[in-house]
Amino acid sequence: MLAFSKHRDLREFEDRLRDAPEATAELMSEILAGTLRRFPSAGRAGKAARIERLIQSGAWTDAVLALIELELPLWQVRRIAYDEGEWHCALSRDRELPDWLDQSIEAHHADLPLAILSAFVDARLIAAPSNRSSVPFVPREPNPLYEPVMTDNFA
Repeated sequence: MLAFSKHRDLREFEDRLRDAPEATAELMSEILAGTLRRFPSAGRAGKAARIERLIQSGAWTDAVLALIELELPLWQVRRIAYDEGEWHCALSRDRELPDWLDQSIEAHHADLPLAILSAFVDARLIAAPSNRSSVPFVPREPNPLYEPVMTDNFA
């Protein structure tokens, strides 16, 4: 399977999910291939195979929930609600906290599996490791447009 870990690729998945009218086997397989972080180990191979079987059988919601369990084990579904023709899904790390304290990921779509999958992709964006170091980068040479300005001290 392919391993897309760049934010750009996940943003493309967000766009595809937003524009898709409903879940399809092709779309689900592409998302699955693009969101798995690494090749499955012995323990994860069975879970990945289960997800692929669920996709082949058309059990989209179960497949997405199994994908969340496999890829983001610290995240859980906090809320699924249907309102005014759209499904709303919230994923959370701390489901037991009150709503006003929790920092959950919320997504919506007219199709339930795609609403959950959109929340999953958003959670992956947050959970993706950053390539930046903790020390800020300072260029060694000043900007060529930089000019010092003389100021007077009026104190």
